[in-house]
Amino acid sequence: MSAPTYTSRRRLAAVAVAASALLGQLLTGTATAAVPAATTSSIAWVPCESPSGEGEFECGTLTVPVDWQHPDGTTVDLALARHRATDPDRRIGSLLLNPGGPGQSGVNLALSAPFSFSPELAARFDFVGFDPRGIGRSAEMRCDKEMVDARRAALSPTDEASFQTLREANRALADNCREVSGPLADHMDTGSVARDMDAIRAALGERRISYWGGSYGTLIGQQYAELFPHRVRAMVLDSNMDHSLGAWGILKTRTETLEASFGLFADWCERTPSCDLYGQDVRALFAAYYEAAEEGRLIYTLSNRPFPTSTLLGSAYSYMYEPDNWSTFAFILSKMTVVAETPAATATDTKAATAAAGTPVAFTYDPVLCQDFDLDVPSYATTARYKTELARIAPLTRVASLGWSYMTSCQNWTDQVANPQHPLRVNGTPPILLTNSRYDVATPHAWATNAARQMGREARLLTYDGVGHITYWRSPCMREATDTYLTTLTPPAPNTHCPAIWPGTSEAAASRLAPGAALVNPIPNLN
Repeated sequence: MSAPTYTSRRRLAAVAVAASALLGQLLTGTATAAVPAATTSSIAWVPCESPSGEGEFECGTLTVPVDWQHPDGTTVDLALARHRATDPDRRIGSLLLNPGGPGQSGVNLALSAPFSFSPELAARFDFVGFDPRGIGRSAEMRCDKEMVDARRAALSPTDEASFQTLREANRALADNCREVSGPLADHMDTGSVARDMDAIRAALGERRISYWGGSYGTLIGQQYAELFPHRVRAMVLDSNMDHSLGAWGILKTRTETLEASFGLFADWCERTPSCDLYGQDVRALFAAYYEAAEEGRLIYTLSNRPFPTSTLLGSAYSYMYEPDNWSTFAFILSKMTVVAETPAATATDTKAATAAAGTPVAFTYDPVLCQDFDLDVPSYATTARYKTELARIAPLTRVASLGWSYMTSCQNWTDQVANPQHPLRVNGTPPILLTNSRYDVATPHAWATNAARQMGREARLLTYDGVGHITYWRSPCMREATDTYLTTLTPPAPNTHCPAIWPGTSEAAASRLAPGAALVNPIPNLN
């Protein structure tokens, strides 16, 4: 398939319109942005609907350069959505939103924002979300499915030969994404997105921006603060990335946090009668399940199929994102059984995958991650050494699956990372609020601590002393502190902590009656 030209503004507009049928027509900007600080592009807003049909929204596009080093070159149209402040007389300005991923839709976050963020924020701010370049409605990155599948099959090397196969598959996939999707494939790094965000600021007519970014969206905020410190009014970085870490640092901190989080899950189960594992030694049970899975003897009784080691460890990781789902995880574990002998292998149906091979599919995660992080390691022996050390650090949970996939997915993706790791250098911003759970397997508290230390006096860290990813919806304490900061520019006192709320407790019941309790975290469902 030939690559799109990107120089055809008409073609880009057509792609954006086709990709956003739910939102109504998106109109292109009137001129190509030169530099983000002095863009002459504008946003032609038109009414659009949210997928639910609720609320009044506007949608539009803004044209920016694919390569900010060559602002007069090829361009890409960014899709945006806006919900205007419900109390215009008290309006503060625009609150830009990004949910992270990388690869999640800021447009969809804006379309859910009036029902997800507090009524006070909805009254005081225009919620503005944008799909970052190459994401969703902003010329979504696409690659051939057969190449994606071939790389997926190579993601778990077992020796040096298969490690080299992985490296070759990664490079072949990166080349294919460029062939299918054009020059944007080499310019999806977060530094470019931060410059896009300043072009959005200028097009909105805002002298300074307020920003809420979650998870990988914190990296956009961090880099915006580095590049444009005097254009920040307020910035909430919820569940923080640490852009100074390499492969081992990411693996170690995520795995340490997973082991600690699983321990809290085990403690909760052992003291909570509603847990399906109540009264059992959950740690010992999980350790036995791991040993059985390694030998192919762990069976999930509801399907009567083996439960592989990778699925067991991956489930432990994913269920630590949200304690409200711990009861589901406990139920799954309660339906496991260990058999005496390894069952005979069963055939798997590959018809669907075979039929779909060769067709372009959305592929947005790695083209961002692997241009932001240099995670190459020299050999398979290095990965084997990492696994041994991680098993010592975390004897129960062994490895944080997302940390491992970060490393394997980016081996040999590119010769030169566009936006390599570095310590943050932020000077001249107002106070920036960093929030983080004490136990967050996706973005460990150590990352937020490190980012705050690198920012220095510009940073204020607020900690939720529980488990989970994204803090705004964790408790009234976290939500109220965030809202107060955004509306009054008053951050919490240094070293402020909000207490944990554990599922099934009286505190959890009380929190459901608190103001704002009906607000729903939209981030897991944005794509």
